[in-house]
Amino acid sequence: MLAFNCTNAKLSDKRVRQAIRYAINHEEIIASRGDVDYALGGPIPSVDPGYEDLTDLYPYDLDKAKSLMAEAGYSTDKPLTLTLTYANTYGTELGDQLRSQLADIGIELNINYVEFSTWLQDVHANGDYELSLVDHAESHDFYKWTTPDYYYHYDGKQAQELYAKALEATDEEESNECLKQAAKAVSEDAPADWLFGYRVTVAVDKHVQGFPSKLSQTVLPLWRISKNK
Repeated sequence: MLAFNCTNAKLSDKRVRQAIRYAINHEEIIASRGDVDYALGGPIPSVDPGYEDLTDLYPYDLDKAKSLMAEAGYSTDKPLTLTLTYANTYGTELGDQLRSQLADIGIELNINYVEFSTWLQDVHANGDYELSLVDHAESHDFYKWTTPDYYYHYDGKQAQELYAKALEATDEEESNECLKQAAKAVSEDAPADWLFGYRVTVAVDKHVQGFPSKLSQTVLPLWRISKNK
């Protein structure tokens, strides 16, 4: 996920955040990783309740991206300088790809590779960054988009209200529908770009029962797993 610091003076302008999303070629990024991932247009992955394919909200559209940047006062002749801070454990390829793609719309992207411990302190704890890149692999973590103090600094009232309704709902279908609407509200506001989601493949021996068929993190519920008689 490419996070935007929504309280940053440059990124508080929604047009800039939207332009970045339109300028990212997700197919190119995924292809460079061997086509093992899938395009993810919003904050809920395919294995979690409330998932909906939101990739059509911000398709790759350089003309649209350039138009939004122009409205915000930037162009390739008058570029916007931003810094992408992320842990060096992720390597350099993603940062290089984003720098190349965003240059096409008048964004000069500086890359700040740091130790993961530094990222945890500066970005995650202190929220001191402009753009950041991180693997969010926890399941059922949509609540972070309704927590303005979290390092995104995103304060989306509509998403907060819809998430509260999802928690209050006694019907699973109603809860999932509220989550879908909340996720769409977040994606439309563009507080981040979801570069890709990991495809989850599960192989289980036929003599094992209770193993989760949808698993998006490394925490394994061993208490549910048993051997068939």
